Amino acid sequence: MAGHEIPEPADREQVADPLSDLQAAEQTRASCDPAFRHGVVVGFDGSMSSERALAYAIGMARRLGSGLIIVHVANRLPTTVWAGCEPPVFVDVPDHRTEVLGLELACADYLAEVPWILVERGGDICHELEEVGQEYSADAIVVGSTHGIVGRIFGSVAGRLARRAQRPVVVIP
Repeated sequence: MAGHEIPEPADREQVADPLSDLQAAEQTRASCDPAFRHGVVVGFDGSMSSERALAYAIGMARRLGSGLIIVHVANRLPTTVWAGCEPPVFVDVPDHRTEVLGLELACADYLAEVPWILVERGGDICHELEEVGQEYSADAIVVGSTHGIVGRIFGSVAGRLARRAQRPVVVIP
């Protein structure tokens, strides 16, 4: 019959179009500031090791003639700690540290040499650094090494990131 369409059954599984997924990914990537594409991502939390990583990343960005993407990953704690429930559920803990870090960085003279932005994320540090690196097509991710017993027991962020990242990872001692 001309002019009539056969309706699709409601329970038929829709197949994703790989071309539309690629276009959506490109639009997401294009939404980031072009001045920071192929920049240097650095994880920063205000610790001494992250300050050394930031200093190295500033020099690296200056030598490459690119921007610096400073990433602070905010705290997320599992509610299983408090509620004792089975599935892992995460709660965003208010983290005003990013605002404080942003103010400190804005007043820092050593950042005047390169264009930079501060990105706040919540979740797993390794995953978020890699995600930001992918969004900005970063040339490298710079992190400070973890010292102490916590890093030895749970594994350091730098070690986990170096094993799973899709771009070069520079670990600063």
